[in-house]
This record gives sequence, structure tokens and C-alpha cells, in this order.
Amino acid sequence: MIRYSLSSGSFGGPTRTIELTTYSIAMGGMGEQNLQAAWAAGAAAFAACLLIVLTRRWHGRFTLDGTQGVQKFHEAPTPRIGGVGVVLGLVVARNFLDPSVAHLLGVLLLAAVPAFFSGLLEDVTRRVSVRTRLLATMASGALAWWLADAALRRLDVPFLDSLLAWAPASLLFTAFAVGGVANAINIVDGFNGLAAGVLLIALASLGLLAQGSGDIPVATLCAVVAAAVLGFGLVNFPLGKVFLGDGGAYVLGYLLAVIAVLVSVRNPQVSPWAALMACAYPVLEVGFSVLRRARRKHSPGHPDRLHLHSLINRRVVRKRLPALSPTLRNAAVSPIVWALAAGPAACGLLLRESTLALVLTLLGFVLLYALAYHRLVRFAWFRRATGPALSRVHTP
Repeated sequence: MIRYSLSSGSFGGPTRTIELTTYSIAMGGMGEQNLQAAWAAGAAAFAACLLIVLTRRWHGRFTLDGTQGVQKFHEAPTPRIGGVGVVLGLVVARNFLDPSVAHLLGVLLLAAVPAFFSGLLEDVTRRVSVRTRLLATMASGALAWWLADAALRRLDVPFLDSLLAWAPASLLFTAFAVGGVANAINIVDGFNGLAAGVLLIALASLGLLAQGSGDIPVATLCAVVAAAVLGFGLVNFPLGKVFLGDGGAYVLGYLLAVIAVLVSVRNPQVSPWAALMACAYPVLEVGFSVLRRARRKHSPGHPDRLHLHSLINRRVVRKRLPALSPTLRNAAVSPIVWALAAGPAACGLLLRESTLALVLTLLGFVLLYALAYHRLVRFAWFRRATGPALSRVHTP
């Protein structure tokens, strides 16, 4: 047994002692039936993704992601429909789950239909606009608000809480938040294992938040989704034999966002900012991307190689690990970013009940992100003369 104390007295909170046993870490109070469901999700997702790789010659005409493009870092055409395997894993897992959790997962998968199929259609046709996909992910968020009561009604900010008490405002804010996180996962899906690792970290944080509050159904849901992600990840990392694609990124980003909302809704003792901290890295990445593109007068969906993970690849991995093969250099980016994502997720767990501490910590991570980005890109966003620096960044 591991025992440790968390003191939040400096923020006005009590000192708490938390006991963790090997059983609670491994099973999270899920029960044998739900644990079998998690195993089934991982095994089915792994098998489906492996089958996608082995049958690529039959579907590759529609599903292979080529190597030419601004945001392409892989060396060979690769199937980009790994999201099909993940969804299949979740559908299989539903048959093993406790009825209450199975119902919740079923409702969330039903609401995910617009997000998943808009992304999958883009994966096989390359003709679905960014706006259409954003609206589809927002539609899934709205459906989850309606069907699963995944409704953002509080942020522990007085004026905003009063506004979110009005159902239309809660609906619009929830749909926008879900669409934003879904697209954030799509943005960070740039290197082998990157999105899968970020998702596993966020789901682990949310699952522990739910478990610590006694919300076993949501903790179980986190474990099952994480197992499906892990099944995909075993085929995706480190060799990149299959990619999530837009369909997979959107459905998993949607599920991550909705689970974060459910943790806040179902456990009022947990600050909603703790759930946000679990998703902080992808949210920061999409926020900075929109700001960067707006300052350059580009559309928010305009592709570029200026994401933090792209800069880490070019400024750190290529220089420090030149002896590695291109595929392994691709994979080497991910552990660096996982470490960045783990920081705020861990702080969300430790400070779960103190909104003030969480807000201040989030601001600190925003500052650290900006400083790291500035160091890598070697230019200041708020200067007017940024052209030469940006042109240097675009040089492969």
C-alpha cells in the first residue's frame, strides 16, 4: 500500500491523506466484468488495426495517407483509418460492460456518429471541409448534451456560471468546447504515438479524478476508452504502421471532452478546471495555433509546420538523434510531448478541489508553453517584424 498526504492549505483547502493499493490502481474498483470489457476493447482495437495494416493492398487506394504535404513526416504511405479499429474495440467492449456503463457508452457512441463519420469521410475522400468537420464535432457535443446530460453548467466563475445556468448558453458552450477538444486531438496527431499517448495521459487523469470521487461508471468508461487507444497505439507506436486519421482523432477527442464534462457534472466537489487540466496540452496547442494563424492572416484550418511538436522534431530530435532512422526519429518526438502533457494533468489531480490554484497553475503552463515555443521558433509573436524568423522556420 502507498500512502501520501496532499496539503492544499496555502490555497485554503484541507490536508488529505490518500491510500492507493495495487488493486485500486490496476482495477480502479471496476469489477471483474468491466475489467474484461477493458481487455476486450484493447484486444479488439489491436486486432482490427493489425487487420487494417495486413489488408492495405485491398483498401489502400482509398485509405493510404501519402508522404507529400506540409504536415507529413512519415516515410511511406500508411493507412489512416485506425479510428475504425478504435470504434470497433469500443463496440465490442460494450457487450462485456456492466449494464449502467454499457448504456452510457452506447449513448456516447450514438452521439459520436457525426464526428466520426465526417472524419472518416475526409480520410477516404479528402473532400470534407474544415468547417463541415468542426460543425460535425460540435453536433456530437450537442447530442451528448441532450442524450447523456454532458452539459457544462459551471466553471466556478460567478458571471459565467449564471450564464451557463441558461440552457441555450450551456448547449452552445458545451458544443463549442467539445468541438474544440476534438479538433485539438486532430492537431496533435502528427507523429507516431503522439495523439495516443496524450489521450492515455488525459484519460488516466480523468479516470483517477472520477475514481477518487467514487464515480466508478465514469472511471470505468475512461479505462475502456484508454484500453481501445492502447490497442491502436501498439500498432501505431513506434513504427507508425497505422494512423488514427480524422475519424479516429475526432471520435476520441469528442469522447475525451465529453468525459471531462461528465467528471465535472457528476462530481461537484471536483473543480471543472481539474478536468480542463487533463486536456490542457491539446487545448493550448489549438489555441496557440488559432492565434498564430490569425496574426498571419491565415484561416484557422490552414496547415503549417509551426506546431510545438513539429518544432521539437526539427530543432531537438533531428539535431540530438541524427543516427536514428527517420521512422524512429518520428517516434522520438512523442515521449517529449507526453512529458509536457503529463505536467498539467498531474496538477489537475493534486489540486482537484481548488479552482484558484488550478487557474493559476494553468496560467503558469501557458507561460511555460509560450517560453518553450519562443525558444524553439526564435521569434516573439508580439513584434511586428516576424517575417524573416517565420521564413527560417519554414525551411525544412
